[in-house]
Amino acid sequence: FPTDRTTEIGQLISSYLGREKNLEDHTIHLLFSANRWEHVPMMKEKLHQGITVVVDRYAFSGVAFTSAKGNFCLDWCKQPDVGLPKPDLILFLQLSPEEAAERGNFGNERYETSSFQEKVLQSFYCLMEDKTLNWKTVNASKSIEDLHREIKSIAEKTIQEVQNKPLGELWK
Repeated sequence: FPTDRTTEIGQLISSYLGREKNLEDHTIHLLFSANRWEHVPMMKEKLHQGITVVVDRYAFSGVAFTSAKGNFCLDWCKQPDVGLPKPDLILFLQLSPEEAAERGNFGNERYETSSFQEKVLQSFYCLMEDKTLNWKTVNASKSIEDLHREIKSIAEKTIQEVQNKPLGELWK
């Protein structure tokens, strides 16, 4: 589940990211959080059915991006997402800002500048200090095949470890 750009909230987010619409920083942060909350009933249903849920970005991304703007503290940024389903694993795909900028379409959306991405990276490092979360850093500069193999291995191991564990709540 990436940001769902099909809902009304998602459409607002999409027009903001595409620079078609300007929204105040607090507002866009809360809209991203609301977009995550829209998916909670479906996520919980799938998890209770024993289905593994993979999310592309999540609360951590929202917190890292907003806090990188400079006038926001991490704690304020976390608050709207307190209580979301807690992930059993958070994979951080590490890529230097230089390598990221070389990837296709970089710079097309708001926030896709190397200087801002560096600030986002520092925010992610702060979030990774939370030892109540299972962060794993993966070198994303390797080939797609090698990266896929490593992620699959980590995910399969985690699925085995948590299969009988109850669903937790984020930052509670």
